[in-house]
Amino acid sequence: MLGLSGARAAVLGISLLTMGAAYMLIGPATAPLLPATVQEAPRARTIDVLVASQDLPLGTTLTQRDVRWLSWPEDSVPQGVIRKDQPVNLETDLYGTLVRSPFVASEPMRREKLIRADGSGFLAAVLPSGKRAVAITIDRAGSSTAGGFVLPNDRVDVLKTGRQEGSPNGDSITTDTILTNIRVMAIGQNVQDRNGEKVVVGETATLELDPRQAETITQAQKSGSLALALRSLADANEPLAPADTSERQGLTLVRFGITTQTAKQ
Repeated sequence: MLGLSGARAAVLGISLLTMGAAYMLIGPATAPLLPATVQEAPRARTIDVLVASQDLPLGTTLTQRDVRWLSWPEDSVPQGVIRKDQPVNLETDLYGTLVRSPFVASEPMRREKLIRADGSGFLAAVLPSGKRAVAITIDRAGSSTAGGFVLPNDRVDVLKTGRQEGSPNGDSITTDTILTNIRVMAIGQNVQDRNGEKVVVGETATLELDPRQAETITQAQKSGSLALALRSLADANEPLAPADTSERQGLTLVRFGITTQTAKQ
């Protein structure tokens, strides 16, 4: 009996030692897991900036429903925009002004893209100082305006076609470029392409000219027909100067199988 009890005690002791060793290795089963410490990122400082509440096309008269305040990260606020932390009176400074350059929704408002008409028409209000707006007659089908693809704000050359003065052949016709790199202000009564329309059709094109160019094009319209040649955007910065026609040859005509070259101008 005593021997059996000693064996049991030995087994129990070994079991207790094994359990103790396991406890020391894995720790208490009910020990809570501590969550990792997460530091909240500092919030960026923001400034309220006045933006367009919707797309605002050229010529829009600005009202309260056209603008709203939008929080903007202070570090990336564009220069020249209207900020709420700076003195501004929307009633007197902005409402009632005309949009001279289109805005897209949520675009920050800039004063240089707005103008107050003070009772004058829109075209007179947006016409730069020293410039004149002159309308010329064009082919409504678009054959004299690059197939109808000349749009407001495009740059064009103005070509004049007429009979050769003083030519012994009365059928001699010449075409010359009389003005280059001219801004188109409107086609018909459209001052912009509306709703993404890519073709604007009208009977007139209104061009932005200086006083001398206005005289040139008015005289040319009385003595021949005018056409607009669309220019590439890459040429927009070229100087506004008439093309050199000192070496220009007249138009080559073929009449009854006989080729005729018109004289130089």
